Amino acid sequence: MTQTTLIDDRWALFERWGPYGLLLLSTPIAWATADAFAMTTAERWTCGALIGAAVVLHLCWSRVARTRPGPSTAAGVWHYAIRWAVGFALTWANPLFAFYAAIGYFSVERLLPRRLRKAGLFATAVTLAGSQAGGLPPSGQLQWVLFGAILAANTVLVLLFGHFAELEEARSQARVETIAELERTNTALQQALDENAALHAQLLVQAREAGVADERRRLAAEIHDTLAQGLTGIIAQLQVVAATPDQALGRAHMERALALARHSLGEARRSVHNLSPVALADDGLPDALKKTVTEWGERTGIPAGFTVTGTAEPLHDEVAATLLRIAQEALSNTARHAAAGRVGVTLSYMGDEVTLDIRDDGRGFDRDAVRRRTHTGGFGLPGMRARAERIAGSLTVEAEPGQGTAVSARVPLVRHDR
Repeated sequence: MTQTTLIDDRWALFERWGPYGLLLLSTPIAWATADAFAMTTAERWTCGALIGAAVVLHLCWSRVARTRPGPSTAAGVWHYAIRWAVGFALTWANPLFAFYAAIGYFSVERLLPRRLRKAGLFATAVTLAGSQAGGLPPSGQLQWVLFGAILAANTVLVLLFGHFAELEEARSQARVETIAELERTNTALQQALDENAALHAQLLVQAREAGVADERRRLAAEIHDTLAQGLTGIIAQLQVVAATPDQALGRAHMERALALARHSLGEARRSVHNLSPVALADDGLPDALKKTVTEWGERTGIPAGFTVTGTAEPLHDEVAATLLRIAQEALSNTARHAAAGRVGVTLSYMGDEVTLDIRDDGRGFDRDAVRRRTHTGGFGLPGMRARAERIAGSLTVEAEPGQGTAVSARVPLVRHDR
């Protein structure tokens, strides 16, 4: 139960039983002091009738308030007016009935609309001022002056407290509106997060589909650049063998054809190996990269080292596959073009992103010249950059002729789906 609900429940309890309690408090006191205030028998009977009328009034209002509550109804205004008249009449007969008449201060906001609240408070202040001045009507000039002074003091206090109550009500309303706005904002934020998660999943699906298409283009270009050229060379060598009667020359061309066949077979195996990231099937990205770098160094004879910095985390399959592919492509470029003496590969986990750096001390290249190449005739840089950009990453290359090459891929750290 919230604090607001608790306060509302307490007010509802007071409005239901408070009038009976105040009437029960004032009745025996007024009855005990009837002689002191020179109440006549008729006044006593009148007070008894008014007390009964007050009880009936509150019983009827308890039923009416269930279906017509609030200050926006005429029933609330009539109930307040009749109750004030009963309290005024009782106080006129005996000033100590003012204990009951004070109920008008507590229910004005719940029974009267805003435009009538000050009038209701003033009417209640008149009743209580008469009681505090010694009774109604005031007798003598001094009592009238006292009545006027007490009424003025009560009115000022009522208006002051009423103003404070309005300020508190406005602040409470502002607080309620702020809470409601925060709830709406939180709901909108949650919806945005859900939509972002859905878009992220969709992005990964699109990246996977785009990756398939990119693999097809890459394989087509690689087959054209390696296998097709190798087969062309084999055919040319065999044609020479078939056309020459010189056995020594034929044997030399046959050996060249065999060498080209072995080289083409190796290229075919490499292409099949690179078709899907098999290395990630059983290992995480750090282990897969370490094996890739070690095998590459053993195959090429170039010293290669691998380093991991930061705390390794399980990455989403698409992110891990992208970084592994970029590393494989960069190492392949290094083997074919760099003439490097040493290669270093570093995988860094940095908060909300992952970076992969491949550096060599080879011959380097002119980046401007590479930008003018097509995607099928370059060093594979456009393909690596496209891979990184498909998962909202980026790829930068630093190279100068004779100064080596550094390739750096930076991608968001998207954790593995649980």
